Amino acid sequence: MKKSVGIFFGSDTGNTEKLAKMIQTKIGKNLSDIFDIAESSKEDIETYDKLIFGIPTWYYGEPQCDWDSFLPIFKNINFYDKKVAIFGCGDQEDYSEYFCDAMSILYKIVLKNGAKVIGLWPSSGYYFDMSKSIINNDQFVGLAIDEDRQPDMTELRVKNWVNKICVEMNI
Repeated sequence: MKKSVGIFFGSDTGNTEKLAKMIQTKIGKNLSDIFDIAESSKEDIETYDKLIFGIPTWYYGEPQCDWDSFLPIFKNINFYDKKVAIFGCGDQEDYSEYFCDAMSILYKIVLKNGAKVIGLWPSSGYYFDMSKSIINNDQFVGLAIDEDRQPDMTELRVKNWVNKICVEMNI
């Protein structure tokens, strides 16, 4: 039986996968399905009206390799009438000029393709120089996580963000 929320992630180091599973647990496994984008299809995503996408930023603002491979397909998905939340991992110290940039790639695509983007997240409490994922001067397009520099803040950030998106998704 299809559940109400589809969670899709890409992960090389396991951090984004760990976060996806944490998010699923907080939403409820009875309400959400989880997918590795490397093993996903356009049809898998189109099945859901409530979506969460997890993408880490690599090197100089690049998307994780599985996402990079999936982007040509992702660009052709109609997100009209779908609620989409995004989360991402980055390193705000070693890659301070590109912190969580990859979230902006997904954000621009889903917005262009008709999604209602939810789950914006404040940029306060982070220490970075720049991010393409900042909108309205002070908000990330989704939840930004730094497992390298602020792992002690992850659980509370995820909990608060999931509470926020559950309200915005009406679940």
